[in-house]
Amino acid sequence: MPSVTRSRVIGAPVGKIWELVSDPYNMPRWWPRCVRVEDVAGAPGARRTRWTAVMETEKGRSVRADFRCVSAAEDERYAWEQEVEGTPFERILQSSSVQIELEPAEGSADSRVRVRAEQRLRGLSRLGSPMMRTGTARNIDAAIDGIEAALT
Repeated sequence: MPSVTRSRVIGAPVGKIWELVSDPYNMPRWWPRCVRVEDVAGAPGARRTRWTAVMETEKGRSVRADFRCVSAAEDERYAWEQEVEGTPFERILQSSSVQIELEPAEGSADSRVRVRAEQRLRGLSRLGSPMMRTGTARNIDAAIDGIEAALT
């Protein structure tokens, strides 16, 4: 199961980072390839919030993906999973989830951001696990870069 974790200290307080990452409407500001978010059901930072992210491929095509928040603790953690059942993603993925953990950095007003992405691949797609891990790592690095750029 491809799983990637990245961590970085960002020059922003935990509360500001929480406001950014826990509101699905903010995803285009920091999540790679996300161009807009639609159909948000639920309040920012609330567990069980659902939304559709519209992503753009390298070739400029739009891809829609549905997500739901599975865990939220204000100023500490925000986690979501992709709804893959009944979608084209179901052919390759059993599950896909992201968790963002926040904590104040020692001795400063900065914050440590830890992002963990995990995918369970289906069938023969499991053979592509090393490539999926590399792509996921690039995506998570870009997400942390996006958080930093949006807030500093």
